Amino acid sequence: MKAVAIIPARGGSKRIPRKNIKDFFGKPLIAYSIEVAFESKLFDKVIVSTDDEEIARIARSYGAEVPFMRSENLSDDFTGTGAVVDAVVAQLKQNDELYDYVCTIYATAPMLQAQYLKQGYEMLKASDAKYSFSVTSMPFPIQRTFKITQDNRCQMFTPKHFMTRSQDLEEAYQDAGQFYWDKQKVDSDEITFGNSSIPIILPRHLVQDIDTLEDWDRAEIMYEVIKRQENAEYSL
Repeated sequence: MKAVAIIPARGGSKRIPRKNIKDFFGKPLIAYSIEVAFESKLFDKVIVSTDDEEIARIARSYGAEVPFMRSENLSDDFTGTGAVVDAVVAQLKQNDELYDYVCTIYATAPMLQAQYLKQGYEMLKASDAKYSFSVTSMPFPIQRTFKITQDNRCQMFTPKHFMTRSQDLEEAYQDAGQFYWDKQKVDSDEITFGNSSIPIILPRHLVQDIDTLEDWDRAEIMYEVIKRQENAEYSL
């Protein structure tokens, strides 16, 4: 079975300029995703898809391949990750490189751990599912959430649960934004968050979107705590 990791990393991040290669505890952020992909020993190739020469140079310095630069029409603010990955897979096929499994790994996942990549691969391989991907539990019951209306008032999404105890509500999960396995030989019309997907559940302390500077600061705090705990366990 052949597997390829594809890490999308365009250069035009707006809210955190140069986010994918911004320094995160002494390394460019993308380096963490590249390193954990190699650490997992699951992949025949680790490829970075980028439109940016500096990102390409840094990716190569950490061992990833950048066999071709991303086209301009796939590098704007509106192109989804799926289209980018599909373009890489199509280009690989043109070069007679066929893979049984494709794993999209986000460049902004410094807390990703190899054990969960492996779990996603093994569970997908042993099933008839199309996808497996990282998820985590919601920190608060979604049934008790509400929106703020245009006249600055509150409106519950499911008012019948206003008096329901939190422990009596069904647990909900969200996309953890770290990795997405795709079994190429299986076709499915289902969306990723559907019946063709196996959820790989991550603990919440390993999950943090990095879209804003506030997110970045929170990710640094979380990462520092994780490393401190790992060092304390190692010294015992």
